[in-house]
Amino acid sequence: MEEIRLMKGNEAIAHAAIRFGMDGYFGYPITPQSEVLETLEEQMPWDTTGMVVLQAESEVAAINMVYGGAAAGKAVMTSSSSPGISLKMEGISYLAGAELPALIVNAMRGGPGLGTIQPSQADYFQATKGGGHGDYRLIVLSPATVQEMTDFVGLGMELAFKYRNPVMMLADGIVGQMMEKVVLPDFRPRRTEEEVREQCPWAACGKHGRKQRNVITSLEMEPEKMEANNIRFQEKYKAIEENEVRYSEFMTDDAEYLIVAFGSVARICQKAIEEMREQGVKVGLFRPITLWPFPTKQIAELGKKVKGILTVELNAGQMIEDVRLAVDGGVPVRHFGRMGGIVPNPGEIEEALKAHFMK
Repeated sequence: MEEIRLMKGNEAIAHAAIRFGMDGYFGYPITPQSEVLETLEEQMPWDTTGMVVLQAESEVAAINMVYGGAAAGKAVMTSSSSPGISLKMEGISYLAGAELPALIVNAMRGGPGLGTIQPSQADYFQATKGGGHGDYRLIVLSPATVQEMTDFVGLGMELAFKYRNPVMMLADGIVGQMMEKVVLPDFRPRRTEEEVREQCPWAACGKHGRKQRNVITSLEMEPEKMEANNIRFQEKYKAIEENEVRYSEFMTDDAEYLIVAFGSVARICQKAIEEMREQGVKVGLFRPITLWPFPTKQIAELGKKVKGILTVELNAGQMIEDVRLAVDGGVPVRHFGRMGGIVPNPGEIEEALKAHFMK
């Protein structure tokens, strides 16, 4: 029987972490995602599932605890908001370099700097282009609903272990704070120590009978070996690009104009499209669910059928670069965005589309 609750997106992440059998959460409070840690502390999963929940002394400490847990083959995660994610970037690069699975949740807020506690989507570059150092990639999932905030906890850990790669859930303050009906997943048991050893033979714990434990590190002093590591990473990223692209479409079959938006903004765009359709304007919505790997081929195909593409983002124009690369000049691509925590209404989006393409 389905268990249905009304809850915030941040709260849903916490409940999902417990129910999906997460081994550990390590975090530090920051608005607008503090409810993740607060809900976990309220639920006290250490008494029910054995999950470790720890408020670290800083964001840097939290991401390094994630590194330690992941190195042992455990399912571990952290969450933060934009300035906190910036502090975690060195550790995230280390996770990618050591090929460790982990889930990192970012409920974006306005910046740069300390900025505002209001919602934003200005961490797109940081998540999809590699905000830390080195040639690495994160798998980036973008939820638009509280249900997706729930489901992507399980999906994120599945992908993290499948590819031995960190996964970021790039949410925003809107979807983290809004309340919606959500269907919670069934409880899944945490893996036993024997299952961890069998499923993660690469982990520091290794297998029973090993005379020497595995060494987990991203350090390699010999340039040839470091280059070989990077070549292997790039091959893995190609496989992810081929197999893990996710997206959704709304009214694109006969669209003459296309709006591309991600996260909660896509929901506002959908309302704008419904209103424009009533006026006879044929507009469709394309929502990337994986921001990396980006649905380049799918946007390229749609770009051949429309007169113009408008990207709508809570930033100065970041995803627009990937959309332009996808269509390669075949169709005009324009941007509309609000910054500083201001969220556009459907009317503004309608006006922007008409101003750019229907003068």
